Amino acid sequence: MKKIILILSIATITGLQSCAPGYSVQQPIYAEGARPATPGATHVWVDGDWRWNYRQHKYAYRNGYWARPYRGRTFHSGSWKHGPRGYRWIKGTWR
Repeated sequence: MKKIILILSIATITGLQSCAPGYSVQQPIYAEGARPATPGATHVWVDGDWRWNYRQHKYAYRNGYWARPYRGRTFHSGSWKHGPRGYRWIKGTWR
């Protein structure tokens, strides 16, 4: 009985994972937006970002913005990374 429960559990988990949203696209998506004037000399531009839209099952673009940098850190822009299912967006981070 324990083996049957284990096999059914594994089959269910595997099935759910295959139905999960892909988080990938066949071609990378690019968008450019206008960069507004800087609000001050201490601000840095944070590039726009792509976010996965769970309802529409596609990436949606979020515009870039000006931000004050964290002390001792710089912003590294996100990028598209190719994988076995297509391209995935790797989010930009402060390092």
